[in-house]
Amino acid sequence: MNHFDTDGMSPRFVLASASPARAALLRQIGLKFEVVPSRIREDDIASESPVDKVISLSRAKAQHVTRYFTDRVIIAADTVVVHDDVILGKPENEDAAGDMLRLLSGSWHQVVTGLTVVDASTGASASCHDATQVRMRQLTPEAISAYVRSGEPLGKAGAYAIQGSGGIFIESIKGCYFNVVGLPLAKLVNIFYDIGINIYDEIFRR
Repeated sequence: MNHFDTDGMSPRFVLASASPARAALLRQIGLKFEVVPSRIREDDIASESPVDKVISLSRAKAQHVTRYFTDRVIIAADTVVVHDDVILGKPENEDAAGDMLRLLSGSWHQVVTGLTVVDASTGASASCHDATQVRMRQLTPEAISAYVRSGEPLGKAGAYAIQGSGGIFIESIKGCYFNVVGLPLAKLVNIFYDIGINIYDEIFRR
């Protein structure tokens, strides 16, 4: 038992991410959870492909947080943007954010999310990924500059938030919208099913 384990009154689920967008999606579907961010960083994992990278990162995040619990279900995810085979993570500063937006402007890119769920009580775990094609409109230098100054691009893969002000830059998507936000909900439900968790009872319980 460790300092995270409690008397059973805490939520059964744990989100291993500090992402407000992922937390908002879980609240949206009615899942009760607590947030315990992992300390795994994007550059902690070296991988040849975007899919391998996000799955490896999501597994590492889940494993890092799982060690604090004996009876919770850990949800971990990692998202990257891919443009012409180049992985775009979170910009380090405003200059990097501007560079990413100029690269994505007027073109299609791919958003890839790796997802891992671990049931600490049984040891069952599963991982998967989802990919969505996104087209960004042609952005003027003024639009990029104003958006970067807003601060929203910082901390966002690809330097934009489709669920925020950055949504006005998106012309079209092919695939799961929630994946672009950072948590593919349909794939999450599939993973719960795969490891024996009836998520519908958790969500629809009254």
